[in-house]
Parts: sequence; C-alpha cells; structure tokens
Amino acid sequence: MSAGDASGDGRTAGADAGDEARPGCRVVAGVGARSGVRAEEVAGLVEAALREAGLPVSAVRALATLRTRADEPGITGAAERFGVPVLAYASGALAAVPVPHPSAVPLAVSGTASVAEAAALLAAAETGDGAELVVPKRRSRHATCALARSVPLRPDEDAASVRLLPRARGYTRGQAAFDPPPPSPAPGLRSPPTIPTHPTAAMETHAHTDVHDLRHHGDAEVRDEKLVDLAVNVRTHTPPDWLRERIADSLTSLAAYPDGRSARAAVAERHDLPTGRVLLTAGAAEAFVLLARALPARRPVVVHPQFTEPEAALRDAGHEVGRVLLRAEDGFRLDPALVPADADLVVVGNPTNPTSVLHPAESLAALARPGRTLVVDEAFMDAVPGERESLAGRTDVPGLVVLRSLTKTWGLAGLRIGYVLADGETIATLERAQPLWPVSTPALVAAEACMSRAALAEAERAAYRIGVERAHLLAGLAEFDEVRAVASAEGPFVLVRIAHADAVRERLRALGFAARRGDTFPGLDRHWLRLAVRDRATTNRFLQALDQALLIAG
Repeated sequence: MSAGDASGDGRTAGADAGDEARPGCRVVAGVGARSGVRAEEVAGLVEAALREAGLPVSAVRALATLRTRADEPGITGAAERFGVPVLAYASGALAAVPVPHPSAVPLAVSGTASVAEAAALLAAAETGDGAELVVPKRRSRHATCALARSVPLRPDEDAASVRLLPRARGYTRGQAAFDPPPPSPAPGLRSPPTIPTHPTAAMETHAHTDVHDLRHHGDAEVRDEKLVDLAVNVRTHTPPDWLRERIADSLTSLAAYPDGRSARAAVAERHDLPTGRVLLTAGAAEAFVLLARALPARRPVVVHPQFTEPEAALRDAGHEVGRVLLRAEDGFRLDPALVPADADLVVVGNPTNPTSVLHPAESLAALARPGRTLVVDEAFMDAVPGERESLAGRTDVPGLVVLRSLTKTWGLAGLRIGYVLADGETIATLERAQPLWPVSTPALVAAEACMSRAALAEAERAAYRIGVERAHLLAGLAEFDEVRAVASAEGPFVLVRIAHADAVRERLRALGFAARRGDTFPGLDRHWLRLAVRDRATTNRFLQALDQALLIAG
C-alpha cells in the first residue's frame, strides 16, 4: 500500500487511497515513528490505543503521519494489517495544528510538537467540521500514536460558531488559543485550550474526558529507556536482600492457595487494630477500585493536585467527580472549608503526591462528618520520620478509610501489595467486592515481613535519610532563579515550577535524566515537574544536567 502524497496545504493529494478513505474516516490513528520502526510495534501501539478507547480494530479508517515518514515500512506495513490507507501531511501543515501534549524533540526534528496528535486531528477534521482527540499521545520505544475522530456540527450550529469540546481534545473554529499563542489552526480544526489556572481554590465538576491524562504514571517516563530515574518514587536499592530472600523462600508454597490470615494479623498489630479493620489488597490501586465500585456515593470529591488513580477509578465506576483544586500560592495546603458540605466521599493524599505537602492530621479529621466516607491515601507516610500526621490506627474519626502501600519504601511495585484500614462494616463491604485470593502468597509474605520491628526500624532510618537528601536537593534547586520548588516538601519527592518545564524535561531526557511531567495532575500545567529524591551523588549530577537544560532551553 502506498501512502497518499501531501500537498502544501496539508491535505492528501492522491485520489486513490486518501480521497476514498475520507468519507468514512471517523477515527484516525496519527503515527509518529523513528526510521526503521517495525510494523509490529506500530500496529501494536495503535491496537493498544484502540483498546484504551474501547474501540474495535475495525474503527480505525486511516493512519496519518508526516509526509517524510509515509513510506516507512513500519507504517505502511501496519496500515496493510489494518487494511487502511496512509494519509501523509507536509511538515508545515502539521506545524499549524496546536497539540495538547507537545514535546521538544519532535518539534526540533519535524516542526510539529507532536506528529501523532497533529496528524490525527488534521486527518479527522477533514471528514467533519472539526476533530477531537479520543486517545492522546501514547509512546512505545520507536513510535507514538494518538486517536482522533471527526466531529460534525449540530443542526442548530453554523460553521462560525464556537462549541467547547472536552478540554485539550479539540475546539470548533474561533476558540481563543492558549498562552503563548500557537500558530493559526488548520481549517476546520479547533484550537487547543489553555490548561486552566485557578486564582482561588475552587470546586469543579468534570465530565469523563479531561485535559489531564489521569492514567499517566511515572513509570511511563523511564520505560524502555536507560535514564536516571527521577520520575518514579520507589526507593532505590530495594527490596533489601533480607526481603528478597523471604519472598524467594515463599515460592516453594505456590501450589497452595494464598492464606492472608497471618499477614492481616501482622498489619493489625502494627497499627494496634483488630483484624476486622484490615483488608489486604493488590496495591493501593486495587483499593481505589474497590472503594469506587463497592461504596455508594452521590457526590464524590477528590482534592487535587494529587495521585490521579482515585479519580480515574471513580469515573470508571460511573461517578461524576467533583474537584477541590488547591493553590500554589497557598503552598497547596488544605483548608477543610473548601470541601463542599454535601460531598459524601472525599479523597485526599497525605503526604500528597505530587506536591509532597504533609497536611495536619487534625485538618484531615475535620473533614469527617456523619454520612461521609473520608479516604486518606497514606502511600508515602512511611517516608515521613515518625509518621507524624498519620491517621492510621485512629478509630475516633467517623467514616475514615486509610490506604497504605508497601510499594514505595520497599521497592515492591511489581509485587502489588497494600492495605486498607477502616471500620469493620466498610472492610466487609470492600472484601465482598474482591475476587477470591486477590493477594498472592509472595505478596502476603512480604507484607508480614515488612510489619516486623526490624523492618519498621529500617523504614524509619530510611525516612530520616530521605529528609537529609531532600534538603540537599531543595538547596540545589534554590540556586536557580528559574526554579520554584514547593519548599514545604515532606515526602520522597519535590514539586517544582519552571517556565516551559515541558521543554526542559525533554532536554533533561537528552542528558540522561527522567523527570515526572506535571501536566497530567489536575491543578497543574506544563510548567511543573516532580522530582524523586535520590542520593547526593545522583542529585549533584542531576543539578548539573538541569543547569545545562535551562541554558539550552533559554
């Protein structure tokens, strides 16, 4: 299959493949690729995006890409697998398409900040009056992919009207662009919005589609690339040898079904609670899903910026989620009065990811009231010396649910182990929603081992070391006029604001360092990065790289 040629205005000129595809081209896969990419990788990435959107393979009507990449065997081979044409666009046409998830590298190479998003939006817009992203840019090792669909005008609209579509997914013609101003949009394409700023902490209710990619996590920043990892908050050099040995010894018991009684009792003893107030889960992520599906909630509210998985789980369960957005000007600190009185489920992190702010326990307890479930995510609390401000073990706070994870301090992200602390009725409700044997035998063994006195003492020593190394990182960041850090950080990471941090992040990648992008967190935008606390030598190398990245970014 040959790619359709692209004329100077960005429309495919070939009358064979391109024009025949357009009338039915409802969903287009935009593809960016490195030279030599294999068709299997491109096709697999497109299929993964379709699965994410809940669409069948037959839904995609074309692949769209940069003209200079249209004859790449990996792209044409993938198009042949799907039985669709390749739509090719000149670099100037793609550069005129503002994209919601820009990157500096493709901008430097091709003139557009995202080939995948620009090509998908432009191709989809040609079959309707505009286009919206269905799946934003997704990346494999050698390719990127985005899905877009055409959007017709409603019967009561005319071509000059402005209709707001889901944020950062697309707009009708005439919508104001963001700051800094992008190029004029291509005909029929909606300009992208600004990521909203909030002069005051505010309550918002959002539909399912949103400017922020709630499913983006730090591991995506380092997957398939050899970079110094400042994007993931798992403690380095973990699990320790003694824990590896305990887990390895458990493999001789894999023929038997998991028995969580001993681990559950160990967690209960560690927090001085009865076992009926403890539920073991496959990481905190499973707990969020259980809470979203099993507990009734008419008006759930999530306090942001924070870990996005709770809101994603609530949305997936069919809930309309309200947000309380905390302000950078206030140090991202929580005022309990900001939470609506009628919210019957409230989710907040402590210390909060990504701000690293540790909220006072009494401020959180003040959120509790009859008829409300108060969920406090304490995944990083064991990285705080003395676990001060923790609510784990409290039985005097009505409706309190505390989540803990063993992933971060002990390096067990691949094992999936965490737990829930709540009243007996809530625990029983969540347990009924779990499948049989939700936690594996090795994970149960790890949980029990991490509750021992020796393990808790080791975690406490690690927390103090993290505090020392965090202070060193903050001191180094303070040397840069361009960098503003959330100085009250108490977790194993810090949040920083840098003008055009998205471009700085790409420069850091080129210099060998992965930082966590901030624009996927509600309440933040592309000018924020999250940095994991590492040892002093690593931090010093990073600060040198940051100096270079800021100089290059200008």
